[in-house]
Amino acid sequence: MNKLQLKRYAKLLAKVGVGVKKGQWVVVQAELDQPEFVEMCVEELYRAGAGKVTVEWAHQPLAQLHYKYQSTESLSETAKWEIEKLELRKKELPAMLYLDSEDPDGLKGIDQDKFTAVRMARTKVSKPYRDAMENRYQWCIAAVPGKAWAKKVFPGLMVNAAVEKLWEAILKASRADGPDPVREWARHNDEIAARCDRLNQMGLTALEYHSSNGTDLRVGLMENSLFLGGGEEDLSGRYFNPNIPTEEIFITPKAGEAEGVVYSTKPLSYQGELIEDFSIRFEGGKVVEVKAKKNVALLEKMIAMDEGAKMLGECALIAYDSPINNSGILFYNTLFDENASCHLALGRGFSNCVRGYENMSDEALKEKGVNDSMIHVDFMIGAKDTEIVGIAKNGARVQIFKNGNWAF
Repeated sequence: MNKLQLKRYAKLLAKVGVGVKKGQWVVVQAELDQPEFVEMCVEELYRAGAGKVTVEWAHQPLAQLHYKYQSTESLSETAKWEIEKLELRKKELPAMLYLDSEDPDGLKGIDQDKFTAVRMARTKVSKPYRDAMENRYQWCIAAVPGKAWAKKVFPGLMVNAAVEKLWEAILKASRADGPDPVREWARHNDEIAARCDRLNQMGLTALEYHSSNGTDLRVGLMENSLFLGGGEEDLSGRYFNPNIPTEEIFITPKAGEAEGVVYSTKPLSYQGELIEDFSIRFEGGKVVEVKAKKNVALLEKMIAMDEGAKMLGECALIAYDSPINNSGILFYNTLFDENASCHLALGRGFSNCVRGYENMSDEALKEKGVNDSMIHVDFMIGAKDTEIVGIAKNGARVQIFKNGNWAF
C-alpha cells in the first residue's frame, strides 16, 4: 500500500477521528497486525498536538490460549492494577483511538459459556467507570487489515494480496483514498448534519419498518430525542468522529416500545463468531423470540446478558445504495457492515440523543427511556426494498425510506 496514502489516513484519524487537542494524552489500542501504521498514527497524533501518546497492544490468539487454560474464576478477576488504570482513565480522560483488525472467526471454538460468564463479571467492575466517562472524552474506532481478516474477506487471494486488497477497501470506505481525506470528511459531515437537522424538525414519535423478507416492526421514540450522525462534541465542546467510516444517522429509541419482527440482512460477528440468517421478535419492547440458521445459542446468550440486552438501544438509518454496500464487499466486521445499510442495536442507548442530556442524571435518562445494558450490539436489517415511515406527533405519516434509500 502506498505509504503516502497511509500517512493521509493516519492524519485523518488523528485530526478528524480523535480530533486531538494541544497537550492531550491519547491512548492507541491495536492488534499486532500493522505496527508500521501504528507508528504513523502516533507521529500524526503528536503532529496534531498530543502531549503524550500511549500504545496498548493486543493479540487475539492469546485470548484463545487464556480461555483454553485459565479457569472462569481466574479470567473473571479484575486485578488491582486494572482498577487503578480505570481510575486513572476516569480522572485524566485520555482520547482513545481503537484500530480494529481482528479475525471475525478468531475466537471460534472457545467455551462460550465461559466467555459470557467472564464478560459479565468483568463488565460489572468496568461499567461504572465507563458510565462516568461517557460523553466526556473523544474516541474513534477505525480499521487496519489483519491477515486472517483479509483472507476471510478475500478467500481466493494469497495472504499478501488479500491484505493489500483489504487496505484498498478500508481506505475507499473510509473516504481516505483521495488526496485530501480531511477536506472530504468536512464535506461529508456537513451533509450528514443537514439531514439530521431535517429529521429533527419532523418531531417524530415512532418509526415503522417493512421489508419483503418479513421485517414488520414499529419502534417508539422518546420526546425531545435527537437524530445524530457523523462528527459530535463531548461535554467540553471537543469535536471528533467516533466511527471512520460512517454513513449512519442514528437515534436512541424509547426502551420498552418495540413491536414486531425484524430479519437480519448480513451476518453478525459477536464474541469472535458469526451469527447468520437470524430474526428477532419483540413484544412489549422486549425480545421474546430469536431464530438463526447458525449460532442461535450464541444469540440467545447475547440477549440474556442482562435485562437491557433484550431491548433496543439504537435505530440507525443508512441508504442501501451506500458506498460500502455498493462495493459488494462483505467485511464480516460491524464497523463496516453496519454502514452498508440500516441497522438496529440491542442494549445500551446513547444519552446524547436526548436534548439537554448534560443536565439530566442517569436515573432521569433511564426514566425517559434511554436503555441501559452492559452490551451494545449492532445488527444489519436494511434490504433493497426496505420502507421506513415516521409517525409525527399529530399522527401524520412521513416517508423516510423508500426502496431501501432515503425518500428525501
